[in-house]
Amino acid sequence: MGAVFGSSGLGGSHFCTASVVDSARGDLILSAAHCMDSTSDVFVPAYHDGIAPYGVWHLERIVVDQQWSADSDPDHDVAFGIVAPADGRTIQSVVGGDELGIDQGTTNPVTVVGYPQTSQEPLTCTNRVSSFSSTQLEIGCTGFTGGTSGSPWVTGGIPGTVIGVIGGYERGGDTPDISYSVAFGPSVENLYQEAASDRTD
Repeated sequence: MGAVFGSSGLGGSHFCTASVVDSARGDLILSAAHCMDSTSDVFVPAYHDGIAPYGVWHLERIVVDQQWSADSDPDHDVAFGIVAPADGRTIQSVVGGDELGIDQGTTNPVTVVGYPQTSQEPLTCTNRVSSFSSTQLEIGCTGFTGGTSGSPWVTGGIPGTVIGVIGGYERGGDTPDISYSVAFGPSVENLYQEAASDRTD
């Protein structure tokens, strides 16, 4: 998990959160679609206090659902980023990655980790998830302000299973204490398959 910065990298400010998801090529990150609109942005895993302990990683391509591209449908506020290798290594080989969880329901506790724009270290919260609607999940976590969009919702151990990202309804929420996510179902699975099979070379 890490922070998303603009094209100036650590010289600028972070504005969203993303996480690495397991894939055959080991080059995918997951975030909210409203976070990922430029391949000039960079991903800094485990960012803290101005430090990039695992380097600064560049995006080659962003994969979003057509329904997000057409009208920013909140039920499709999910994006995968294809990350360029660095020094001959993939991002997953350096930092690992969580499994993608589809149709996981709301049974297990979820840990959400994200970077508020005003903080130089991540904020963590563990709580139960509930259904907000047939297509959206919600969780109560205090202090998840701007910058935490895209934060992974993870169940299980390390690595875990990511079942959502802050986004969706109201682009993740209109208060800092309740956050939302698209309920990961077939459309997210299809999007993952598209990203995982992409060949940018």
